Amino acid sequence: MLHALAWGLLPPLLLATATWVASLPLRDASLADRIWSLMIALPGVAYALLLAPHAGAQDRITWMLVLVGAWALRLAAYVTWRNRGHGEDRRYAAMRAEHGASFALRSLFTVFLLQAVLAWIVSWPLLAGAASTRELGLLDWLGAAVAAFGIVFEAVGDAQLARFRADPSNRGQVMQHGLWRYSRHPNYFGEACIWWGLGAMALAGGGLTAAWTLASPLLMTVLLLRVSGVTLLEKDITERRPAYRDYIRRTSAFVPMPPRRTGDAA
Repeated sequence: MLHALAWGLLPPLLLATATWVASLPLRDASLADRIWSLMIALPGVAYALLLAPHAGAQDRITWMLVLVGAWALRLAAYVTWRNRGHGEDRRYAAMRAEHGASFALRSLFTVFLLQAVLAWIVSWPLLAGAASTRELGLLDWLGAAVAAFGIVFEAVGDAQLARFRADPSNRGQVMQHGLWRYSRHPNYFGEACIWWGLGAMALAGGGLTAAWTLASPLLMTVLLLRVSGVTLLEKDITERRPAYRDYIRRTSAFVPMPPRRTGDAA
């Protein structure tokens, strides 16, 4: 299984490097965001090709790839559509301004290859699924249901936000309707559900020997909450939109919950 794990790192590295080359003349490191989900899905294909024919039980990895493929293609298409014509994301633009001419080479390692390695770690449940010889069981179906719920929840949240932003009358306003009434980041919550669901399917296929693959949902949750997700995004938003502070006091950051009353929040 170790050889498959090593081979699984190759596709995201190649995709990340090719995208970095494309980013140089465009001066747009945020191209990395468009391929993030694809870098996670591609190792799963490698694992399936290398291990599934020998494992003898292919139903689990088939279902896992269907779920991951649906998530990855939708998210890549959505981010590409959302970012079209907007130039480089302000986070990467700030890094470019800080490092000057050295950012071109620096971005290969600190943006593209770093994300490739993180994507490879997130893909680990797919490795356990491809290597499994167990038949599908209750935990698989529960995990698949959680993952499917996460895909739909994230897609609905993204669609609601896109519709809100498309209305000129909402310019400068804070989105707090639909799923966003109950969570400040329903798209991130949905994404976490996807990887905890796939982690459950990995455990179902490999038992305690697959427990190490839970590093994947743990890493994804930390990224969403503390690194590139909630913490970084909200720091930027509160600086640009003071009204967002009231939204923070009323609304759960991650897990959907009924909004708090103003007095309770205070």
